[in-house]
Amino acid sequence: MDTLTIISIIALAIGLVSSLVIIVDVTRYPQQMAIMNVVWPINGWFLGPIAIWTYFKWGRIKAKNIDREDNRGKEVQVFTSTSHCSAGCTLGDAVGVPFVALTGIAIAGSVLFAHYIVEFILAYIFGIIFQFFAIYPMNKKAGATSAIKEAVKADTLSLLAFEIGMFGWMAIVHFVLFTEPPKPSHVSYWFMMQIAMILGFLTSYPANRWLVKKGIKEAM
Repeated sequence: MDTLTIISIIALAIGLVSSLVIIVDVTRYPQQMAIMNVVWPINGWFLGPIAIWTYFKWGRIKAKNIDREDNRGKEVQVFTSTSHCSAGCTLGDAVGVPFVALTGIAIAGSVLFAHYIVEFILAYIFGIIFQFFAIYPMNKKAGATSAIKEAVKADTLSLLAFEIGMFGWMAIVHFVLFTEPPKPSHVSYWFMMQIAMILGFLTSYPANRWLVKKGIKEAM
């Protein structure tokens, strides 16, 4: 077993355990915003112990006591909004990978381009769904159509920023790091995806900060 495979197994195991820890806790202490019961465990998969730490510090129900008006509180809102965005994108990307692998589709003769297109579409769909379930429960009187429109407005920029980081890393993996990129059937592929999600989180953070500051995206 080569070194990369060992590292990949360890990283994926840490991510899985982190998700399970959060799942157990949100089962006991459900979030006030129901969609966050899904968001935090998904973030556990790629942020690992960082997700556990931020969940118990900011995400758990007791974290509602944080002063949302001071700078620290505002940064918590941005972090949570970025986590929300990243979870929807991550789920869409994770669903897209096996779809491309099983269908064997290629775009312009490139499997990588197929991953880009399929995963972007699914990430966008899941991102809007996640955003909808953040907006609609707080303003049901406006109706579902209004909530969908607000979700599109709130999530489009942050999703594009996320995919820049993620797709950029995928290109580096495909064209620079490997002579033959790992396949989705190998653990190293999913380790590379973990890194891609982390980079997507980082590139979407400034976009989410701006969206929250301008009031375009609901602060969480």
